Amino acid sequence: MHLTLDLAGQARFGPDTEWIYQLDYRVDPKRVEQFYAAIKAYYPALEKDCLQPAYSGIRPKVVGPGDAAGDFIIQGCQAHGVPGLVTLYGIESPGLTASLAIGDYVLDLLAREKS
Repeated sequence: MHLTLDLAGQARFGPDTEWIYQLDYRVDPKRVEQFYAAIKAYYPALEKDCLQPAYSGIRPKVVGPGDAAGDFIIQGCQAHGVPGLVTLYGIESPGLTASLAIGDYVLDLLAREKS
């Protein structure tokens, strides 16, 4: 769980993960208990009634529920046969931290394809 201050100076906690099986961006209000317990472990003065959902999003994963953590996948033309297309799947942390190196790798893939 992370704490981020937004541009208005408000604290935002997250992310958490909920596996879904159909497209649905609603936040289940029943999840507040689990979320509150996780935050209260390092912010004991937090009052439960001050929590409210802010937003949700859907992140594609390269592994399913119960699987060990997976690494991200980068595929160039050799993998799928479409010239000029590079696909990147499951880029989460540390992939976000490595984004400049990943960009260099993608440029190298495209350069090798042209030669």
